[in-house]
Amino acid sequence: MLKPASYPRTLTDWLKQLDSQLLPASSDSQQKLRRALADSNRSMRELADLMQSCPALALSVLREANRKSSGLSEQTESLEAAISRLGIKRTEQLLNALPAMPEQELPKALRQILLISQHASHQANGLFAGRLARLWQEIHWGSLLFLAPIWTLLAAHPELFEVWEQRVLVKGEAASKVEQELLGVPLLKLCLALSEQWHLPEWVIQGYRLLVSDRRLLVKALHIARDNEHPLHQQQILDADSNLRRWLTQPANSILLANGLALSAHYAWNSPHSLRWQRLTGLFLQLPLDNVQQLLHQNAVSSARQMPSTDLWHPAEALLWPWQARHLQAIVEQPKSTVISEWRQQCAQLLAQPSAFSNVLQLTACANQAIQACGMQRVLILLADRNHTRLMAQQQSGLDKAAASLSLDPQQSQVLRRLLSAPAQLKLSPANIAQFSAMLPGSLKSLFPSEHLLIRSIASNNRVVMLIFADQGGRALSDAGMQGFGKTMQCIERALTSFANRGR
Repeated sequence: MLKPASYPRTLTDWLKQLDSQLLPASSDSQQKLRRALADSNRSMRELADLMQSCPALALSVLREANRKSSGLSEQTESLEAAISRLGIKRTEQLLNALPAMPEQELPKALRQILLISQHASHQANGLFAGRLARLWQEIHWGSLLFLAPIWTLLAAHPELFEVWEQRVLVKGEAASKVEQELLGVPLLKLCLALSEQWHLPEWVIQGYRLLVSDRRLLVKALHIARDNEHPLHQQQILDADSNLRRWLTQPANSILLANGLALSAHYAWNSPHSLRWQRLTGLFLQLPLDNVQQLLHQNAVSSARQMPSTDLWHPAEALLWPWQARHLQAIVEQPKSTVISEWRQQCAQLLAQPSAFSNVLQLTACANQAIQACGMQRVLILLADRNHTRLMAQQQSGLDKAAASLSLDPQQSQVLRRLLSAPAQLKLSPANIAQFSAMLPGSLKSLFPSEHLLIRSIASNNRVVMLIFADQGGRALSDAGMQGFGKTMQCIERALTSFANRGR
């Protein structure tokens, strides 16, 4: 458990710490940009485009350019203008000042929030830049840098991201309460203060000011946006409130909408929070909700295709899953000594000679408990009939109640047919989930909305009789968990053999 006392507790202290926090950059991006800056044939536009792959440098350049601006010069809103103001030499100095490390060594929380920002920028370009073509640079860079204050927060304290996910998104605690306990100040207030101190683009500052001190207009607009099926009625209400209509049509709102959409999609496309942003976007663009959702999904897929395959979560992946599935699951920790003791006890019962079980139900119940004790949080045990025409749920834990009555036709799934043909194990991970996900029944995927899953088929007397599905609550499978799962499977195989030979 994190101790709030280990963090600054006042806005002043947070500003002091985060203002001096350097964002790390990946070594590959740094080398690529160093070569580009040394190439005299590169235009400012090309350099700015390349810096999208290194948001840390983009933020550093923009901060430096606006910090050096005088009262007579305007704030720089785009990276291209910032590079022109600073010059190539100073830009290269800023690049060299960034801590560099391999991509996978960067804090995962930082990489995830950067992905969310890049997704937001992609949504902004797809939804708004074409309609507001003359303002595309403000839209592009404003949407990318909107969450920059949170980048530095997670660079300094990456553990906060998982805590916030678990408490706010998974457990449903009030964000204001969690932020007060962890940070001592509201997160949005901290973001606004940093944005002003760093002289981020004015649209970014406007967005945070709206969220912090002027939510009245936003609440009004959200209320009108709920009636998405009656656009004429919406327009009549807006016409009657000229102040609200004037605010709603401001181009600066585009970057707030894009980031609201990207942040809420990180949890789920169909959550109430996400639907609010979708309806508000529909009101802003004067489009039906169905059209907005279609554009959002297309933009998300396009965004995911442009990003390398990593261990990070991209909302486009959720489009392949059953609609009610969630990739974030509660983390359940158990005392290690208790778990090991329980696992040994269950395995000893499985290995007992002669068999300690009088029926299959007793055996599978013990197997289920052993699998949980080895570190798996969600377990499903399916039994196959003699002809492999039906798989029936026998035991389950950590899953929806519907799992208890699950019945599958293995002929409808190439993966299940292969597992039933001979004992085997399949480990699903981000590297192969796209390959196998489409070949699994939808009812199974809805029970295990995860990129990390173990599937094992177990035989008795040379015939597969059981399929076991298990994961660690959606998280990456640990080495200890994998090792424990393998040993548990050996115990179950021996238990099945002993049970089949009882009384002979």
